[in-house]
Amino acid sequence: VFHSEILKDEAMARLIELGKVSDAENFLARTFQSPASIRAGDLIREWMEDAGLLTWVDQMGNVHGRYEGMNSSEKALLIGSHLDTVIDAGIFDGALGIITALSALKVLRINGMLTKLKRPVEVIAFSDEEGVRFQSTFLGSAAIAGVLPVSALHIHDKSGITVKGALRNNSIEITEAELLQLKYDPESVWGYIEVHIEQGPVLESVGLPLGSVKGIAGQTRLMVTVKGSQGHAGTVPMGMRKDPMAAAAELILLLESLCKKPEEYLSYDGHCSGSVSPYLAGSLVCTVGEISAWPGASNVIPGQVVFTVDIRAMDDQGREDVLYEMSERMHRICDKRSIVCLIERKHDANAVACDPELSSQLKSAARSSLERLSGEEIIGGGVPVVMSGAGHDAMAMSHLTKVAMLFVRCRGGISHSPAEHVADEDVLAASTAVLTFIGTLV
Repeated sequence: VFHSEILKDEAMARLIELGKVSDAENFLARTFQSPASIRAGDLIREWMEDAGLLTWVDQMGNVHGRYEGMNSSEKALLIGSHLDTVIDAGIFDGALGIITALSALKVLRINGMLTKLKRPVEVIAFSDEEGVRFQSTFLGSAAIAGVLPVSALHIHDKSGITVKGALRNNSIEITEAELLQLKYDPESVWGYIEVHIEQGPVLESVGLPLGSVKGIAGQTRLMVTVKGSQGHAGTVPMGMRKDPMAAAAELILLLESLCKKPEEYLSYDGHCSGSVSPYLAGSLVCTVGEISAWPGASNVIPGQVVFTVDIRAMDDQGREDVLYEMSERMHRICDKRSIVCLIERKHDANAVACDPELSSQLKSAARSSLERLSGEEIIGGGVPVVMSGAGHDAMAMSHLTKVAMLFVRCRGGISHSPAEHVADEDVLAASTAVLTFIGTLV
């Protein structure tokens, strides 16, 4: 039986309810181990139990719901996404992948098909994908994939609380040895799938609700510290200043130019060759999203300016080339201005290719669910293949097992904003695709 009231209406109601669980009064914000993230986890556990799953929370705060199926020793299908959000977030990012999976499993339970699953199915709501609090993405999924370094327990947020401390504040004790034990045995996992809003405009532009993801761009996050000479804004002549703010402005403009036209900056053997890969030129994006000055007063020439840099591209070697060229040129600018410039790499993730076979299975489940919903056969594509410029938990999980992703159309391509929106019918399409995919395991 097809239960659209669960796959669409209840799923949408749950997304709205989860979207109200926030640490802020007037906007949505849930960061790693914050009070709202704990409440959100409790709510998700209730919905997991409602779908017939056995639930638990691990020592990195990930929320799990599992059904063993007919043979608990078979390799498990993992389905996941994240429960944390950015600041002033929309209600679909992360949550959509969790809710659609639970809706699909609930329908299987009601239809009596859950007991007939040939392998275990586990839904995981990851505790941290956005990296807002600790500037370190994928704390949750990287721990399960076994790629989170034990040093991550000791990084601290802006108030000096460490990851370990944040967990302890919620009565979760974790040692370095226990962190290593969170890694799943690759032999126990069959594959990982993730449904996520596209966060871009491609699906909307082609007028289709679902897209199969070919791969995810690699990413580097930097923190750049520019140190100059602090002084009185009224008494230090312009020619005698070592102003880190003016230097930072020049560095940021350099970054923008380099990323807009990498082919004009990346020269090989001193010659500008046209060998910048189209993969790099077509996918390279760079952002300075955060900047702060010390001491931060209008009548003081700052002594220090710190800003973040986020660089993404599908071509890993190209991204490295950009980073090398950028840091060489940044140091030259700082030297010319007699300013000290420190560039720290805070996060690195290589580009990830989704598994062709698993992607093909997920894509055909999406296609047949769209045919089921429309009541007619789809001629031609129906489910386009797209790239992801945003990082997702699937990147971390790719170190553990084969991964596949399904993108869902979002209005205007807007995400990381309260204006983020997915139509009810597209939520239904996504839930139905997951239901159809899990149904192939019966």
